[in-house]
Amino acid sequence: NSHLRSTMETATATSALGPAPATIGTSGMDELMPLVLQLTNAEQREVVLLELSKKRESFPDLAPILWHSPGTVASLLQEIVSIYPLLTPPTLTAHVSNRVCNALALLQCVASHQDTRAPFLAAHIPLYLYPFLNTNSKSRPFEYLRLTSLGVIGALVKVDDSHVISFLLQTEIIPLCLRIMETGSELSKTVATFIVQKILLDDAGLNYVCATAERFYAVSTVLNNMVSLLQVHPSVRLLKHVVRCYLRLADHDRAREALHTCLPQSLRDSTFAAALNNDTTVQKWLSQLLQVVAPASSNNSTINSSNGASGNAGSSVSGSVDTSD
Repeated sequence: NSHLRSTMETATATSALGPAPATIGTSGMDELMPLVLQLTNAEQREVVLLELSKKRESFPDLAPILWHSPGTVASLLQEIVSIYPLLTPPTLTAHVSNRVCNALALLQCVASHQDTRAPFLAAHIPLYLYPFLNTNSKSRPFEYLRLTSLGVIGALVKVDDSHVISFLLQTEIIPLCLRIMETGSELSKTVATFIVQKILLDDAGLNYVCATAERFYAVSTVLNNMVSLLQVHPSVRLLKHVVRCYLRLADHDRAREALHTCLPQSLRDSTFAAALNNDTTVQKWLSQLLQVVAPASSNNSTINSSNGASGNAGSSVSGSVDTSD
């Protein structure tokens, strides 16, 4: 395969220039290639998955080698789809979960690399992970599976690539993340909230969420519920992402108007002051948020006027976040 040969030659040639840690020398390639080729052997795959997942940080060019090696990506996808029958009813064991998570770790490697990210998306590989994100079981094997799957999506959005956001907006990633943000472990909630945050930071993502009242309130309601839970089970790391999501929503005119009334009171007062005492970044974000999201004023009557006196928070701002975007 010409792509594979090119990758190997480039990596080997670069290593000859010096001992830079971001290269693969000849000995490293000699160690790596047999493992990659063994992925297509079902009998050897489990051991090889474990070895490669351990070594992936040491081989920065592993991703293109995986992608361009014949049958390798298909083998990783086979690992994924083979456990679909174990999702419902939930019969996934820790052993099987660990094995497929090793395959997911290699896919995360592919998703992170600048040379393989685009073909990874073009092949719609993230969609293979959505059944894992859609599970409900709180057992450790399922939680580990969801967290590792979120890690693949998180690796995609981390690079601030508009093509990634455009792809994700065509899928069900936001509803899947919102559910995990409410029901997952703290770590899964954190990664899922980070993904939503990165989507919102892209203009297309912000406009998508704020295009309808239903989408906006789906997001803001989950964020509100998370703030309530954070009062009981504080997590500065999670709160940081929640505040950043709110601050980004406030960049949208109609969303900002809606936040006049639906921003949690606990973010307006000193509820989290002690928790945020040592985090100046979140303090700054929260201060900025409160400056742009003023308390509800008399002009909000124009937002509510089309909804009568229903008193429903979701409907009272439906005129302010409409479908015209």
